[in-house]
Order: sequence, then C-alpha cells, then structure tokens
Amino acid sequence: MTSLAHINGDAEGGAAVLFDVDGVLVDSYAAYRRIWDRWALHHSLDPAIVWAHTHGRRPIDTIAVVAPQLDAEAEYRLVRDFMADEGDAFPVYPDAPAVLKIIRDQRWGVVTSGQAPTVRQRLRAGGLPDPPILVDSTQVTLGKPDPEGYLRAADLLRTPPERCLVIEDAPAGIEAARAARMTVIALSTTHSAAQLTSAHHIVETLGDAMPLIEDWLGAVHGRFRHAGWAGR
Repeated sequence: MTSLAHINGDAEGGAAVLFDVDGVLVDSYAAYRRIWDRWALHHSLDPAIVWAHTHGRRPIDTIAVVAPQLDAEAEYRLVRDFMADEGDAFPVYPDAPAVLKIIRDQRWGVVTSGQAPTVRQRLRAGGLPDPPILVDSTQVTLGKPDPEGYLRAADLLRTPPERCLVIEDAPAGIEAARAARMTVIALSTTHSAAQLTSAHHIVETLGDAMPLIEDWLGAVHGRFRHAGWAGR
C-alpha cells in the first residue's frame, strides 16, 4: 500500500475513512428484517412499508414516520427488546477484518444509526477493533439522510469533509455523506445497484471495496488513480 505519511500523519487535514455499520461491517439484514416485521405486525402495520423506511435511518426516525400516532421513545424500547431476543444473530462480514487491517494506521471511524454500546459489542464479537471515533444516534439531533453525523465524525477526526471517504449501503446514508461533501463507495449488500447510483462508486462487497479504499487513500489532492472514479 502506498505510504500515506505525506497526507495523513498527525497534522490536521489528513485523509479519513468512515464506515456505516449495518450492511457494511455487520451483516444485520436478516435479523433486522425479523425485528421490524415483528414490530409492524405487533401494531397491525404493513411490514413491507415499515421495512422500506428503516434503511440507514435511526429506529426512532422510522417509527416517527410510519406510526406518528405512537410514542416513538416507548416503541424504540420495544424494538430494542425484540433486538435482544435475536441474541448474536449479527455477524461481521468476512472481509471486514482485512479491510480494517489496511487502514489501522489511518484516521477512521464509524457513523451509525445504532447505539454505541451495541455497535461495539457486535464489532468485538466479530474480532474487530473499537473504532477510534464512533458517532451514534445519541450524538446527533438529526439522523441520516441529514449530514450531521458525518460532519461530526470529520470534526472529531480533524479532517476536512472533502478528505473523507464513506462506505455505505443505503440511499439515506449515501445522501447524508454526499450532503457532507464526502466521497462515497456504496456496497450492494442490502440494496440493488440501481438504488445506489448517487454514490461515486458501487461494488458488491466490502472486499470488493478494498482496492478502491487503498487507491483513494493513496491519492493526492483528489486526483484518483482508479479509472472508476472518473466522471462522478
């Protein structure tokens, strides 16, 4: 991998990589589908409609949209109870350790619609390191697609938003990162490529994103060496 000392180091302004968690580092799709279907049926709501509003959003925001007549805070506690019933059904993706290994000496972090204790537990269970910075749903006023979370992460990493690369899987997350003026690689782990076209680059898996991440980190002043970045 190209040395990043000339752009990273300890000085303010180096490059950084920011990851979403669910659908990017943690394979939570099946478990969350069961949780939200259970919650929807509990309230006689259409599970498909509820599910369509969950991707990349904080649970409390999903509840506020699909069931505004309910107490969102109370319902979020119920969702978390359903989540606890799922136990350890939240494995990390097989490629996650290798990807985090290549950036271990760089600025990086996660921006998630979940809560920090749960996220750390799942990453540790999969043998992944604690992120140097973790922006969760409790640290923002507005969740994705608002850019607040990604902008907060950039500030904590002392990195200009334009020097941040984001790995996302959901349209709401891509929209948030783009609004923050960041570069985005989308993984088609939970959505079709046709739903992710606002990203700068689309790949199938986190492993497929690895050469793009290395290439992006090796770029200087935004001059990407990978042909796939052109024209986006």
